[in-house]
Amino acid sequence: MALTQRLDLRQTQSLVMTPQLQQAIKLLQLSNVEVTAFVEQELEQNPLLERDEAAPDGEAPAEAAAESGDTRSAADDGPLLDSVEGAPAATTSEAPLDTDTGNMWDGDSASSLGSWGTGGSRDFDDSEFDPGESMTRPVSLRDHLMAQINVDMQDPVDRIIGSQLVDQLDDSGWFSGDIVATAEALKCEPARVEATLNLLQRLDPPGIFARSLKECLALQLRDRNRLDPAMATLLDNLELLGKREHGQLMRLCGVDAEDFAAMVAEIRALDPKPGQAFEGIVAQPVVPDVLVRPVPGGGWAIELNQDTLPRVLVNQRYYAQVTKGLTKKTDREFLAERFHAANWLVKSLHQRAQTILKVSTEIVRQQDAFFRHGVQFLRPLVLRDIASAIEMHESTVSRVTSNKFLSAPSGLYELKYFFTSAIPSSGGGEAHSAEAVRFRIKTLIDDEPAQDVLSDDKLVEMLKKDGVDIARRTVAKYREALRIPSSVQRRRDKTLGVR
Repeated sequence: MALTQRLDLRQTQSLVMTPQLQQAIKLLQLSNVEVTAFVEQELEQNPLLERDEAAPDGEAPAEAAAESGDTRSAADDGPLLDSVEGAPAATTSEAPLDTDTGNMWDGDSASSLGSWGTGGSRDFDDSEFDPGESMTRPVSLRDHLMAQINVDMQDPVDRIIGSQLVDQLDDSGWFSGDIVATAEALKCEPARVEATLNLLQRLDPPGIFARSLKECLALQLRDRNRLDPAMATLLDNLELLGKREHGQLMRLCGVDAEDFAAMVAEIRALDPKPGQAFEGIVAQPVVPDVLVRPVPGGGWAIELNQDTLPRVLVNQRYYAQVTKGLTKKTDREFLAERFHAANWLVKSLHQRAQTILKVSTEIVRQQDAFFRHGVQFLRPLVLRDIASAIEMHESTVSRVTSNKFLSAPSGLYELKYFFTSAIPSSGGGEAHSAEAVRFRIKTLIDDEPAQDVLSDDKLVEMLKKDGVDIARRTVAKYREALRIPSSVQRRRDKTLGVR
C-alpha cells in the first residue's frame, strides 16, 4: 500500500476546558481564605469589579434559614459546576447574585444560601486610630531576650556577642548556630562566645539557648533546683525512656518505682520548645464555611457562613459610560473581555456557594445520627454516595470537601472527616465506620482496669460481640494510629504508675 498525503474532514466531540471553566473549578476547591485573596486580586486587576460594601436592604437574619426534619434541599434552577459543559453565557443582570436568594430553596429545605458575606471596608481616618493596638502588640522572643541582656550584662562585648547569638535561635528557642563561626565573625575567642552562651542560658524562659533536648530539659530542671544525680542519669538515657525500658532506667538511676514515676511526671511537665511561647506569627483560627444548628421539633438548619462569602458586583453603569467614549477596537475588546471576566467571576462565586451548600446538606442528612449521638454513630461514607444522591460527579464532591469546614454544636469538622471506609458487620447488618471503630477501641482501652489490660485479641473479641467483623492486624493498625502502646507496655506503665 503506497504512502500518500491527503486531506480528510472529521467531526469529533470533546469537552474544552476554557479559562473560565478552569477558574470556576479552581474556585471550588479553594478555602475561604484563598477565595478572599483571589477576589481581592481580581478587584485590583478588573476596573469593572467593585466590592459591594452596603448590606442589602431587608437582609434575612440567620434565624430565617429554612428548616426541615430530613435536611433535604430542593433541586435549584441554576446550573451547578459539574454540569457545565462549556463556558456559559455571561450574565448581564445589574443586580448582584447575592440578592433574591429565597427562591433557590423551597420550604422543605434545611438550608439557606444567605447573602454574600459581610461587605464594607475600614477607612484609615485619624478618628479611628486606636493607640491601644500598638501598645498590645505581642512581644517577640528577640525583644524579650534583648531586654534582659541589656539589664543583666554590663560588659558591652558580652552584649554584642549576645545579640549575635539571639539571632541564631530557631523557632523553638534552641541555639542552632556555630560557636566557632560566630567567634571568627566577631574576631574573638570561641571560649568567650561559649561563656556568653552559658550566661544566656540563664535567661527567661528557662531552657532557652539549649543545643539539644537533653540540655533544654536540664536547664529547666536546674532552674527548679531539681537537677540531682538521678535526674541527670535519666536525661543521659532519654532514648531508653522513649523505648519504655523502665526497669533498666530504675536500676541506672537507683530509684524505686514510686520515685521513678515522679521523675517521669516531672520530665513530662517541662517544655521542650520554650521559644514557641513568643512565636511572632499568630495562627489564624479556622473559620467554618457551613453552619449547622438544631431546630425545634427535630432536624437541622444548614446555612453558609456569610462571613466567608465575598460580596462583589459588576459596575454596569461605568461599563456603559466608558464604552460610549471608546473609538479604538483594541480598547473595546479589552473592556468587553474585562466585562465578561467580571460577570463570570460573580457567577462562579454563586455556583461555588450553591454547590458547597448542596453537598453539605446531603452530608448532614446522611450523617444525622452522628450529629445527634456522637462519633460512635458515624456512618461509612464515600464520595460516590454523596455524588449519586445530589447527581454530581465524584470529582466535584471531592473539590467541594477539600479545605472546607463545618461548624456543628458538637464541634468544628472538616468535610473530609465524614468520609470513612466501611468495616463489615459480623451479623450481616449495616457496616460500621472506621472512625467509629477507632473511637470504640480508644474507649475500651481508656476504660480497661490496670489488672486486666486488653490485648489486641481481646479487643477483637469484644468488637465482634458488638457486631464489628474486624481482624487483629486491623485493630493493631488502628491502635498504633491512635498512638496507644501495646498491651505489654500499657501493663508495665500502669504497674509503675506511669502514663
